[in-house]
Amino acid sequence: MKKFSLTLLILGCITFLAACGSGSTEKVDKIKIGASPTPHAEILEHIKPELKKKGIDLEVVKFDDYVLPNKALDDGEIDANYFSTVPYFNLQKKENGYKFSNVGAIHLEPMGIYSHKIKKVSDISDGAKVIVSNVPSEWGRVLNIFVKNNLIKIKSGVAIDKATFEDITENPKNLVFEHSVDPTLLTSAYENNEGDLVAINSNFAYEKGLNPVKDSLMIEQNDSPYVNIVATKTSNKSNKDIKKIVEVLHEKKVQDWIEQEWGGSVVPVNE
Repeated sequence: MKKFSLTLLILGCITFLAACGSGSTEKVDKIKIGASPTPHAEILEHIKPELKKKGIDLEVVKFDDYVLPNKALDDGEIDANYFSTVPYFNLQKKENGYKFSNVGAIHLEPMGIYSHKIKKVSDISDGAKVIVSNVPSEWGRVLNIFVKNNLIKIKSGVAIDKATFEDITENPKNLVFEHSVDPTLLTSAYENNEGDLVAINSNFAYEKGLNPVKDSLMIEQNDSPYVNIVATKTSNKSNKDIKKIVEVLHEKKVQDWIEQEWGGSVVPVNE
């Protein structure tokens, strides 16, 4: 009888310990975010350990272009994406009817204007060829850099993020803007000396070892509206895990790391 009681006691303890063990295991939610390889995916990889503590298993899906991250989000292949600027995001929603929401601005990547031959803005020659991407939402961004450097003027009353080359009213150096190149090919155009000046998105510049702060002839200022955001389907904008991810991205220690890692050529924002 004593032996039987002892057996029951041992079994009870094992059951109790097993219950305690299973109760202490936190539920981990899996979230998939599509991102450009640099710096977006690198930033997300950096915060993975912190997210793990908060019960989020983050999977980063890398995309090398600007079209597939939104298609993947719309198709439900990913839960959110982190790659686009606000103007591009708005343009894509308008053109494709995407039901997406901006759930947080994370950083600004200042656009740079690069040149192998020209070392000073004052040395830009008459009729210089400027190569720009074929993405309309980026044209005003590039034009604004030239406006800030007193090289052109834009029609009064035109919002800079909506400006096009037809809105140029003064162009004393007769700059020729060629805007037919895919963004992914801008670094190749620069390397092949296809233009006197090439406007390159910072994420593509990084991949080729270019630092916008050190290597560009002209650079976008920090008052730019072209901040990079985390986006998700509008039906999912209240998702607690996505909100947590944005909160972590806005933490001071993460923002300090971003500034240090990219030497000021990626500027964190908290909006």
